[in-house]
Amino acid sequence: MERLACINVDLDGLGHYAAIHGLPDSVLGPGGADAVARLAPGRLCELLAGVGSGLPGTFFAIGEDLASREAPAASALRTVAASGHEIGNHTLRHRYDLVRLPEAAIVSEVRGGAEAVAAAVGVRPVGFRAPGYTLSRALLAAALETGHRYDSSTYPAVPYYLAKAAILGAQRVAGRRSRAILDRPRVLVAPAEPYRPSRSEPYARGDLPIWELPVTTAPWTRFPFIGTFVATLPGPAVDALYRQVRRRPFLNLELHGVDLMDASDGAGERLPRVQRDLAVPASRKIERLRALFSRIAADYEVVTLAEAAERLARSGGPPSVL
Repeated sequence: MERLACINVDLDGLGHYAAIHGLPDSVLGPGGADAVARLAPGRLCELLAGVGSGLPGTFFAIGEDLASREAPAASALRTVAASGHEIGNHTLRHRYDLVRLPEAAIVSEVRGGAEAVAAAVGVRPVGFRAPGYTLSRALLAAALETGHRYDSSTYPAVPYYLAKAAILGAQRVAGRRSRAILDRPRVLVAPAEPYRPSRSEPYARGDLPIWELPVTTAPWTRFPFIGTFVATLPGPAVDALYRQVRRRPFLNLELHGVDLMDASDGAGERLPRVQRDLAVPASRKIERLRALFSRIAADYEVVTLAEAAERLARSGGPPSVL
C-alpha cells in the first residue's frame, strides 16, 4: 500500500478551551471569541504552502462559526478551499457531550455542521470529526446518514486517556465543572490503523460503508502524536516519537488552531495559565511544525483525508501495525 500522510486541523475556538477548564467566555481578551477562526486557517495555509511545492491539508470547521457568508470564519475558509484544501465537518456547535444527546439531536448537530460548511464554501463536506474525539454508535450512524464518506474521531491514545481522566477528576475536586467528558474505555483497544467500523461498535472493525481514520499514535505505547505535543515537547522527544510513528503506513497528524497561536491572540490573562501551550510563542510553534512537515513530506505522500479515504477504499486498507 502507498504510504500516505494527512495534516489536519480542528478549528476549536478559544471559548471551547475556556469551557474545558470550567472558565466563562468572559476571560478571553479583545477579539478572542473568533480569533481561531480569523487567524489559524491563514497561518496553516501559509505554513503548508511553504513546504516543498506545497502540501494539502484538511480543516475541520464548526458550523456556528459560519453563521453568515460575511463571518470572518466563512471568508477564511473560502480562501482555504480555493487553495485546494479540504473543509471537513466538526459539528454545528462542538458540544463535548454530543454522544449523550438523544439521537435526533445528534443528527441535527451533524447535519447542521455539514450544511453550514456547504453554505459557506459551496462544497458539502465528506469528512467528519467528533468533538473531544468521542464516538458512539448513534453518532457514527448520523455521520453516515448525512453523507459523510469518512470519520476521523478515533483517538486510541492510552496516556492521553489516563491524563484526561486525572485532570477531569482534579477539576471536580477543585469545584470547576469542565464541559469535556471522558470517552468509554473501549476506545483504548480500537484499531490504530484505518478500518471500516462495526455497525454496533464504532471502535471495532466491521462492514459499515464509511472509513474510520484514527488520529495517529505511536506503535505499542500508543503515545499521542498530535500538534500540541510536536509544538511544545522538547525537540529530542519529538524526534524520538516521530521515528516511532513513521513505522505506520498511514500517518494522521491532527492539529488544533491554537497550535499556531499564543496568548497575544486574544486569549486574555487567565486562559494561558491553564492552557499552557498558549504561553509558547506562536512563532516558535510554527517553526517546529514546519520542520516536522518537511520530514513528513520526505517520508510520505501528503494528501487530504478525503483523498486518503478514497485510496484506502481502492486498496483495501493498510497492513496492521500495533
